Amino acid sequence: MKFPSMLDAERFEKLQPPKGKVRAVIDTDTYNEIDDQFAVVHALLSPEKLTVEGLYAAPFFNLRSSSPGDGMEMSYDEIIRLLGKLDVPSEKLAYRGSPGFLQDYEHPYASEAVNDLIERAMKSHEPLYVVAIGALTNIASAILIEPKLIEKIVLVWLGGTALHWPHAVEFNLAGDVLAARLVFDCGVPLILIPCAGVTTHLRTTVSEIERYVEGQGAIGDYLAQTFKGYIDDHFAWSKEIWDVVAIAYLLNADWIPSHIVSSPIITQRTADDVSNVDPYSWTKHPLTWSFDSSRHQIRCAYFVHRDPIFRDLFTKLEGWANGAIKIRG
Repeated sequence: MKFPSMLDAERFEKLQPPKGKVRAVIDTDTYNEIDDQFAVVHALLSPEKLTVEGLYAAPFFNLRSSSPGDGMEMSYDEIIRLLGKLDVPSEKLAYRGSPGFLQDYEHPYASEAVNDLIERAMKSHEPLYVVAIGALTNIASAILIEPKLIEKIVLVWLGGTALHWPHAVEFNLAGDVLAARLVFDCGVPLILIPCAGVTTHLRTTVSEIERYVEGQGAIGDYLAQTFKGYIDDHFAWSKEIWDVVAIAYLLNADWIPSHIVSSPIITQRTADDVSNVDPYSWTKHPLTWSFDSSRHQIRCAYFVHRDPIFRDLFTKLEGWANGAIKIRG
């Protein structure tokens, strides 16, 4: 595979935290867990910083879906549900994504989401920020179909683990390892937001959700219900809201300290075919990070300041409920 060669200086410039308002699309496995919902809502309630132009349903496969394609369809339905509770029309905003994970690099998925991403980015004169909070199938497919895409986007991906972690096993990465490898290797400007060791700092509790989310209109009640329904035993329990961190980076990069590093290499210690592994046992994938300082650079988050992120989210939910915040309608 050949991709456009980007000058290091050009990539470095695109890896700087954004200034002012940016255009963005969000690629999300919305039904997989309970955090994507918070992230999508946070983005839509932040028109002062983000113009959200597309919501792409990403595939996922776990106990909540019967196949990656089924996971994508349920994620699409969840996007529509969220938009309905925000009184936002879904037309020309919500798009179905890939019906499966990549099996090779010769057969990318030309889904609604992939086609929209290519068209939207390629006709733009400014970088389009692509916030990916699921497996990277849609993004990798778009790059495979139109390699020049890497010159037109900045990818913010929540996935993998902190680079000092003893392994790289994480749901979004392990879901489509081929797609993740392509993204790390192709040279696209990448802001990596690791999960274990970084976004694990963004935790909240039932008490906090009941105080600041529940009662904030239809969307607040839905988010609270979703959060509390995740587990039965709430005693001494807190929960990561992982995906909000990727949105928060675009709102205020100071909340998520990061640095420039060489793009890591996803290493698989055995020759086992990932597609043959029980999808419910994704944590058993023998994935680790390897490093080569001669590779191109990316930006990688190494910490999360929890309090200002939740303060921003809770304030905006209240603003929405009170009619102070208007979003795309």
